[in-house]
Amino acid sequence: MQPEEQIASREIYDGKIIKVRVDDILMRSGTKSVREVVDHANAVVIAPIDADDNVLLVRQYRYAAGQSLLEAPAGLIEEGEDPDDCAQRELAEEIGYASRNLRILGGFWSSPGFCTEFMYAYLAKDLVPRSLQADDDEDIQVEKVPLSRIPQLIRLGEIQDAKSIAALLMATCIFDA
Repeated sequence: MQPEEQIASREIYDGKIIKVRVDDILMRSGTKSVREVVDHANAVVIAPIDADDNVLLVRQYRYAAGQSLLEAPAGLIEEGEDPDDCAQRELAEEIGYASRNLRILGGFWSSPGFCTEFMYAYLAKDLVPRSLQADDDEDIQVEKVPLSRIPQLIRLGEIQDAKSIAALLMATCIFDA
């Protein structure tokens, strides 16, 4: 049962990464309302862990946040691309590795109140060198962090990115089980 029915939709913006639309909806109660929706491609986020139980994270400047953030490797799934293939591509582009043991941890909506993006979270182990050209608009530094320090870095606010927090905590649950 769908509690809200779209009765009209207007595209407000069509950009390189997002589209924004305003939908008029009819709620189950008969009340009319408006929903603002950001259409965004699905994505992957990966917790890559090396043989020494270090997590390979990326530090990059995020314009919208106005600061450099420590994050798990992540990226948008290209049209027609499988999430597993995307995860391997992002590993190679961002940290210079591929995984011979890539495991899906689950997934989550990044911000379901207004955004269509669904993120697939992965654990990547048995890392082997594999480098792909990084995206032109990214300036990334790779940092190795002991897996055991991840909860502390989250508590201290050293890791503030929601997708990274979710994927890294999912990965640490695997090791605690």
